[in-house]
Amino acid sequence: MLEHNTQKQRSPQQIWLHRLSHYLPILDWGLHYRREYLAGDLTAGIIVASLLIPQGMAYALLAGLPPQVGLYASILPQIIYAFLGTSRFISVAPVAVD
Repeated sequence: MLEHNTQKQRSPQQIWLHRLSHYLPILDWGLHYRREYLAGDLTAGIIVASLLIPQGMAYALLAGLPPQVGLYASILPQIIYAFLGTSRFISVAPVAVD
């Protein structure tokens, strides 16, 4: 009995991109991102930033650290998770209420 290969033959670039997308999920969803989501995503980003930046600065001050540390703690996790995270619905930040 012959087994049929149901997958399409992939080019070396597609194989490389597929393997790399396991480590950087943004390569997978970023290529299929819909333009109509952009306005809502930008609005959500602005709202989240307006809440997280002052809250992160306040947590840093409560911990006896300079407020700049709070800025890093509120912005960098979001950026890193955008590239490395696998869930579209998650809160990553120094927040009191999730």
